[in-house]
Amino acid sequence: MKKDIHPDYHRITVQLTDGTTYATRSTYGKEGDTLQLDIDPSVHPAWTGGRGSMLDTGGQVARFNKRFGGLSLGKK
Repeated sequence: MKKDIHPDYHRITVQLTDGTTYATRSTYGKEGDTLQLDIDPSVHPAWTGGRGSMLDTGGQVARFNKRFGGLSLGKK
C-alpha cells in the first residue's frame, strides 16, 4: 500500500439534533472535532414513519382515463 495517499482517520464526536452524542471514527475534520447533524434518525420521516406528503389521486389508470376517457378506439 502506498504511503501518504489515504485521508487521516481519527476519532470525532457526532451530536444528534436532540443533543445526544456518540464517538466514532471518521475522516471528517480533525481529531476531537464535533459533527452536528441537522437531520438524523430521530427526526427524519424515513426512520420515524412520519406522515407522507405524497398523495396518490387514483393511480395511473385513473389518470389515464381522466385524460383520455372521451376517446374511443373502437367502431361505433
